[in-house]
Amino acid sequence: MTENAARNLSWLAAKVGTGEIDTVLVGFPDHYGRLMGKRFEAEYFLEEVAERGTHGCDYLLTTDMEMEPVQGYRFANWELGYGDFHLVPDLATLRPATWLEKSAIVLCDLEDERTHRLVGVAPRTLLKQQLERARAMGYTVMAASELEYYLYRVSYRQAHQQGYAGLEPAGYYLEDYHLLQGTREEPFTRAVRQHLKASGIPVENSKGEWGLGQHEVNLRYAEALEMADRHVLFKQCLKEVAESMGLSVTFMAKPHHGQAGSSCHIHLSLWKDGQNAFAGEEAFGPVQGSKVFGQFLAGWIAHIPDFMPFYAPTVNSYKRYEDGSWAPTRLAWSYDNRTAGFRVVGRGASLRIECRIGGADLNPYLALAAALASGLDGLEQGLTPPPIFQGDIYQARHLPRVPYTLGEAAEGFARSTFAKATLGEAAHEHYTHFFKSEWQAFNRAVTDWERKRYYERI
Repeated sequence: MTENAARNLSWLAAKVGTGEIDTVLVGFPDHYGRLMGKRFEAEYFLEEVAERGTHGCDYLLTTDMEMEPVQGYRFANWELGYGDFHLVPDLATLRPATWLEKSAIVLCDLEDERTHRLVGVAPRTLLKQQLERARAMGYTVMAASELEYYLYRVSYRQAHQQGYAGLEPAGYYLEDYHLLQGTREEPFTRAVRQHLKASGIPVENSKGEWGLGQHEVNLRYAEALEMADRHVLFKQCLKEVAESMGLSVTFMAKPHHGQAGSSCHIHLSLWKDGQNAFAGEEAFGPVQGSKVFGQFLAGWIAHIPDFMPFYAPTVNSYKRYEDGSWAPTRLAWSYDNRTAGFRVVGRGASLRIECRIGGADLNPYLALAAALASGLDGLEQGLTPPPIFQGDIYQARHLPRVPYTLGEAAEGFARSTFAKATLGEAAHEHYTHFFKSEWQAFNRAVTDWERKRYYERI
């Protein structure tokens, strides 16, 4: 047991002893990035679960958004009987969940019940594999995920009853950086900031964004696995605080036509011996950085087509990619340029790469695993980044564009020999089926757009 894990367990035992905590949520991220799991009586957790773990049905890595088991997966299916996998608490993640009454939460790794090896298709496993690869090369990976969301003055139940139509946003004009409109949303936003801070998830700031009722809360950067854990806990916190206030938030990439999409900008840098390995004196246009910086950037850009569904995993994701909408549409890099898919920011020790391609609907474990696999390949192959682009990248029609649909992105992922070699055949097949199943489900659905367009006038 690590020092952090032992300290967290002692903290929990003390809080349970005084009656301050009586419930422990035990969860893991599924393939959508949702937290799945169980609630335990705190005493039982300390006596049994902390050391031995618990069990969950393995179908949880093969369901659709409605929790229906999807056929065609090798990992779990009716023929195999949908058995269990083992949830192993990572006690380094144990923390209070102050937005819930007398509760703590811990995240788990998934192990095979028979072999006790990590489940190879689990998102947290895939990220840990790439972090181990970086560690073997001598690097620590630091990251931050910058999440945007929309806030509405209706509850989730009300939104469901209204068919998610006609929802009143928290703001009634574009509020980007507006302190006045931010004040109107502050009862919710302040509660979120304070709960996150009290739950061991340090916050930098919050601000209004460009859409009606759109906002963001920025977390402090951290080691990449810790950052992915903070990301999923952040989303859980916001949804549950909204629920308690009769509000709702959405992390859809594009909830409304004509409004800004919600992104998840990923900031990333490699560190070695306590120093930022991206810092250096080589010239990349106006950017001074190291070979490590240039090669990592080159690999990340080059392999976006291989892993596009890891950054944009839903049908809705691709509605966000509109020219002039603050979302990137083309694969290029620039310095402090918000039209670029890759925006390099900072200098010296703060130099980092900001990938602006991902939407707020991404699974952070998969997105960070893809980013690392791509950038580390750039180091291993000694790749050189394309020339820096200066100007309005939306107008650069000669540059390669991100895919137009999930179907197109899923086909690129399925054909990618790099993605297959990186993830392994089993995980690559699993996620190919996952993304294609999502696309096929959409193609079978009849939408409101079709009824409005064709019901009477066709």
